Amino acid sequence: MKNTTPDPTYPIGDVTIVTDFLPPPEQLVPKKNTVRITMEFTKESIDFFKREAQQHNASYQAMIRNLVDFYSKQQQK
Repeated sequence: MKNTTPDPTYPIGDVTIVTDFLPPPEQLVPKKNTVRITMEFTKESIDFFKREAQQHNASYQAMIRNLVDFYSKQQQK
């Protein structure tokens, strides 16, 4: 029996060429209308958000921003 390694440049099976349908990287990051502010939080609150963000592989600042956004949307109803 002959052991042969297939040529990696040769297609295996039927090949369908697909046009590029993905957006460019700059369109993948939504630009939100944000305003930079300075706030003070308790150490306990920031420690909580940092722990949670680390567990979910996220930014603690984004979590706080989303929390405030969620709250403000609920209050506008």
